[in-house]
Amino acid sequence: MGKNLRQQRRGKGNPRYRSPGHRYFGDVSYRNVSAGTVVDIIHAPGRRSPLAVVESGGQKDMFLATAGMQIGQEISGSYGQGNVTELSSIPEGTKICNIELNPGDGGRLCRASGTSAMLVTKDENKCTLLMPSKKKMVLSSRCRATVGIVASDGRTEKPFMKAGTKHHAMMALGRMYPHTAGVSMNAVDHPFGGQTRPGKVKTVSRHMPPGKKVGSISPVRTGRKKRK
Repeated sequence: MGKNLRQQRRGKGNPRYRSPGHRYFGDVSYRNVSAGTVVDIIHAPGRRSPLAVVESGGQKDMFLATAGMQIGQEISGSYGQGNVTELSSIPEGTKICNIELNPGDGGRLCRASGTSAMLVTKDENKCTLLMPSKKKMVLSSRCRATVGIVASDGRTEKPFMKAGTKHHAMMALGRMYPHTAGVSMNAVDHPFGGQTRPGKVKTVSRHMPPGKKVGSISPVRTGRKKRK
């Protein structure tokens, strides 16, 4: 008799899927402030980049720390390293991070350590960004972003060396590790088990039960994209 799939076992509360959310510092987003001072730079469990504690008007908020940011630095709404401002106020060719997808959403793009996008062109209402994936994205000029690159850009240069170190790093992030491929399992444990590659169609509907919801779940498209 087989056992439940990963999708069916999640949420049971056992240590394998438990996330230490009580150690997380909360969401990082922009607040309607015009100026502030960096009072501390802290390590944030559950993230792969440090956070900057910015104090403004007696209230403290957390921002993603950028490379070169230091305690005592003044944060304002104008153009400058580490400052938060609208895309319309940023010169072309500047590297930016923690970019809003829609004005006022608090930042959604380029939030991982060492990542940034480049402002390519802009007009009165729209701005074109070059993303880390080399794709271009058009956003509103009213979207806000942080000038600079997310700190801790050299994180991936240090190898884990030992499996135990990688295990504890994944547990701190609330990630399931290690991840076993379905084709590496037995046929009773996974729909793709008992074969070297999926011998059936991987596309399934999003309305299927958890035991059948494996592979490409309701994809918009599959296969390699033809280059123009």
